[in-house]
Amino acid sequence: MVPKIHKRGTRTLGLLAYLYGPGKAEEHTDPHLVASWGHAAPDPGRHPTVTLKQLQQLLDQPVHALPDDRQPKKHVWHLSVRNAATDRHLTDDEWAEAARRMVAAAGIDDPELGAGCRWVAVRHADDHIHILATLVREDGRKPRLNNDAVRVQAEARLLEAELGLDRCLNPGDGTAAKRPASAERHKATRQGRTRTAREELRETVRQAAAGAASEAELFARLTAAGVLVRTRTAPSGDLLGYKVALADDLNKDGEPVYYPGSKLAPDLSLPRIRDRWSDRQPPGRTGEHAGPSGPARARRRASAALWQAVLVMDGAEDVVAAGYIAAAGEILDALAQTSAAHTRSELREAAAVFERATRSHVRAVRGHDRALRQAARDLVYSGPVAERGEDGAMTAMVIDMVFFLVTAAAHWHARKEHAQQAAAARLAADHLRLAYRAAATQPMAVLALRGRSLALPVLHRQRARLREALPHLAGQVLAEPGWAALAATLADAEAAGHDTAALLADVAARRELASAEQISDVLVWRLRQAADLPADAQTMPLPGGPGQRPARPANGPAGQGPQRGGRR
Repeated sequence: MVPKIHKRGTRTLGLLAYLYGPGKAEEHTDPHLVASWGHAAPDPGRHPTVTLKQLQQLLDQPVHALPDDRQPKKHVWHLSVRNAATDRHLTDDEWAEAARRMVAAAGIDDPELGAGCRWVAVRHADDHIHILATLVREDGRKPRLNNDAVRVQAEARLLEAELGLDRCLNPGDGTAAKRPASAERHKATRQGRTRTAREELRETVRQAAAGAASEAELFARLTAAGVLVRTRTAPSGDLLGYKVALADDLNKDGEPVYYPGSKLAPDLSLPRIRDRWSDRQPPGRTGEHAGPSGPARARRRASAALWQAVLVMDGAEDVVAAGYIAAAGEILDALAQTSAAHTRSELREAAAVFERATRSHVRAVRGHDRALRQAARDLVYSGPVAERGEDGAMTAMVIDMVFFLVTAAAHWHARKEHAQQAAAARLAADHLRLAYRAAATQPMAVLALRGRSLALPVLHRQRARLREALPHLAGQVLAEPGWAALAATLADAEAAGHDTAALLADVAARRELASAEQISDVLVWRLRQAADLPADAQTMPLPGGPGQRPARPANGPAGQGPQRGGRR
């Protein structure tokens, strides 16, 4: 149930004409009252002799009873309350009860406070109602509407549960990005867009800000993305703000419709973007890591930065943890821009939904997150990645690492009772699972093939190391499809001179494994990160030495081809 308070107006009759009219696209059916002040307002939708003008006069009567100089300039209050498409259709009586509770919660007409304002609730569709009220009480006083939007949202959460609706939203805290208005959505539909201009611009600005180090760089990225940018400066020449527009999103006069950054999202205002640079140590220079092997190197560095953030999240101060979470959003935005086609869609969805998790009432202190912001910058300037080879393998590794930081963010928000942010982080993690599966299939298959080709002494030794390091998990890991890939990774680490049992115990202990669908997959990437092993196993010689007889397959029947690597 989504209540939305619209801009206050001056024409009661005009709003009534819309509510009882056919709608902009003939979508209104059977307009009628479901509730009103005093339960006795005449209904033009049910009684042909009642006119809209008569209803308007009754609603405006307390307003006109005041002297002209005491009448509010904008006296019309308008609230729409809409259910999700998956919710059952409420009866008129249920909508009436919802309307009475909404006006009481808002302060329009609370029976416990005496005579309230006059109001009506009109239903002209199955899934929503509109409430119109005039903002003078029966006793001539004005209603107290401070935080009316917050109060009606809280009441909606109670009604969702009591009415047994399918879609129950999480309570908000006022830090969410502004939702597109209905006029914006209708305009997008007419223009054939799947998203409104506001939503497209929000994503574009967010991606342009990922790892950016100055206003000039931010605006250059926006211009390169085809966005129109206007800046606002003080008489002194200091930059005060900016606004952006899509070139083909025009108003009725044929001019571009500009949105200030703060109207796209609270943290996209120029002062909030500048907060990201508050450590006064801007990230590295543009193009520093570009080049043929740039994408893989950038992803390895990002994996290292993400893993360090995961390790310190639980013990960090709240303001520092909030900074890590905000920087994780920049990493996701950078990955979404540079990922290969087979992972791009899920990474874009993960970045879009995680945006809600990057803001709360805990104001992020930036500076500690510099390594993450540098990683985001490296990812942007390293360019697009290939689907296979080292690029593809490193993509799987970095998605694995960012999954755990996003999961840590969900736990942190849940502990702080940030319901919307925790839900957004969990949803982002779901998209990252799907992106990981797409990215990991080929590199895990290569590793599994190498694992099945290990010499028997090498394979037996890796099993023993696993049982020594993780006695309580060894049985589960050995039964997983990813064990062959893990065996190859342990052999690679051993060949590089590592004590594999100690290394395995260390990476397993550093962070929980409960959220993993396949523990072996998680250990593969943690080991390859910790031991600094190439992510693409094809670049490494087969452990065990020449001329040694390979073992029978580490998983599955003899002769079975590489199995798909599973994950979380």
